[in-house]
Amino acid sequence: MIANRDRLAASEAREIALECVEAGIEAGHPRTVVHDTVALEGETLRIADATYDLREYDALVVLGGGNAAAHVTVALEAILGDRIDGGVVVTDDPVETERVTVRVGDHPIPSERGVDAAGDVLAAAAAADGDTLVLAAITGGGSALMPAPAGDLSLDDLRTTTDALLASGADIGDINAVRKHLSALKGGRLARRAAPATVASLVLSDVVGNDPSVIASGPLAPDESTFDDALAVCERYEIDAPGPVQTRLERGAAGEIAETPGPDDAAFETVSNHIVADGMTTLDAARDAAAERGYETLVLSSRVRGEARDAAATHVAIAEEVLATGRPVAPPAVVLSGGETTVTVRGDGTGGPNQEFATSAALELADGGDIEDGGEIAVAAVDTDGSDGATDAAGALVDGTTVVDSDAAREVLAENDAYPYLESRDGLLFTGPTGTNLNDLRVIGIE
Repeated sequence: MIANRDRLAASEAREIALECVEAGIEAGHPRTVVHDTVALEGETLRIADATYDLREYDALVVLGGGNAAAHVTVALEAILGDRIDGGVVVTDDPVETERVTVRVGDHPIPSERGVDAAGDVLAAAAAADGDTLVLAAITGGGSALMPAPAGDLSLDDLRTTTDALLASGADIGDINAVRKHLSALKGGRLARRAAPATVASLVLSDVVGNDPSVIASGPLAPDESTFDDALAVCERYEIDAPGPVQTRLERGAAGEIAETPGPDDAAFETVSNHIVADGMTTLDAARDAAAERGYETLVLSSRVRGEARDAAATHVAIAEEVLATGRPVAPPAVVLSGGETTVTVRGDGTGGPNQEFATSAALELADGGDIEDGGEIAVAAVDTDGSDGATDAAGALVDGTTVVDSDAAREVLAENDAYPYLESRDGLLFTGPTGTNLNDLRVIGIE
């Protein structure tokens, strides 16, 4: 899975970190999670704790989008075969399917082909009726992959706004509060389009807290955010939104444009959202992999958020405590966390949150100076979809040897230019598209 694994595995701490990364990502792949949560027993389809009698429907279609949407579709086809009557999903990681059309979009910045593909999803949803069962594949990345500019908005309006939000350090909830109110599909509008069909949504969560209204901007979930909230986000993060965006948000706040559908909307009476995998899926598998190798394990949290460089300093401090005092676990140990850190972009470099986390961690390790001789700490930080930010690296793996010039590393962080620095230090970790997206995974190996 890790393309440059041999070069990265230069120590025992690095080796265990790599094993845990691979175990975590593999456990979150749709072929694993769909097999574990979906089953066909005669004419009864089971999804988690819900059941659907297929004899009650004239048609069964698959719709949706996200980094893992095509892989979810393949897993569903393996279970349902020719019971699936068609459908369309949008992804940036296409794989061959037999009965469902796979359209390609772009992530993290939306594209024209994504707009066209989102239009196909909306059309297929509108064609569903009360005798249709819609299985929806909703995964991380769906928000960018299924852009559907609302009203008079253009794709450039969405791109400019998305770029500014991503660079601002805003969390995913705030970003999506804006994107939902600029879209014809997000914020529950896909559910409204599909009504009165029965919709069963299989969701792979890439957000802290697993809120279905946030994952992929909640196309099939009620939205409690408002146009006022979207305006407040733009003001709080000083987003210089294009004129048409600002106008739409202001018109919505004034009641001139209908709000996104809320919890009481009739569109959700026949919609159910099933979280089939999340950040804990990867953390549990990574922890088990470490335990099988005889390591003590500690899962800090699946909800780590905030500035990547600040989170890195805290993680390294915990690892140093483990090595120095054997608390809260004794080495050899593996410390794990998930969640989604952010970067407030002030420079014009290249990188992503996990690369910034790794660079900051490497700097902390280099500056620590009080690690007992013979002790070793390695830090891996990856985005489980295989692409950290807008780069081709999943993240990075670093240790106390990565940073040789602390001033240079600080300059890298100041310029948000982690990618070339880590590349020069053989720290980047490459997986290519992984087939899933369950948020970030951080593994600290401590020998």
